[in-house]
Amino acid sequence: LSGLKINSIIDLVKDLDTSRQTKNLNKLLIRILLHLQVEFSKGFEMTKEQNAEVAIIVIVDENNGIGKDGDLLCHLPNDLKHFKKLTTGHIIIMGRKTYESLPNGALPNRINIVITSDNADNYPGCIVARSVDEAILLTKDKEKVFIIGGVKIYSSTLHLANKLYLTRIHHKFKDADTFFPKIDFNNWELIEEEKHLADEKHLYDYSSTTFIKKE
Repeated sequence: LSGLKINSIIDLVKDLDTSRQTKNLNKLLIRILLHLQVEFSKGFEMTKEQNAEVAIIVIVDENNGIGKDGDLLCHLPNDLKHFKKLTTGHIIIMGRKTYESLPNGALPNRINIVITSDNADNYPGCIVARSVDEAILLTKDKEKVFIIGGVKIYSSTLHLANKLYLTRIHHKFKDADTFFPKIDFNNWELIEEEKHLADEKHLYDYSSTTFIKKE
């Protein structure tokens, strides 16, 4: 939306046939639109200061591979539990392909924001943003935001992130076709690492690491 578009919507609402809508609801809608107009008039610069914590969360192999044919490279049940524990109760931002890879659509107990130019009706239970800028604007003043993929979204938000939850699978998947963008780890400080050995439910050794961006 822009200020001009909001003005147009306000004019449309004012011209609605009163027999087709409730006057009080009409007034409330105009008040909301006017509030949006004020907010947009202030302008918005997308910076990492918009949120207390912007965290990227990702699982990669030894070659930084993150997926194949729109799916994860392997199934690590305990890492999925780790992902759920970290993100529950917070905002998650994703691209269209990441949303489509979710088996049951929007993840429960989280605010799901999908960045796409597609019809919003195709993303039930989600908030649709048309750009990274708009998605970040929607999270303004929130305590914590998680970026969960895919590659384009990671690349567009890496400079904003101040925390990185990276799970490293200690294996190279030859058929990986999607890769996490290159990171200069000289700019990041490792603050936590937990190593996990392969078992009957986890085919590969892996490490759960947490980094914070250096000042």
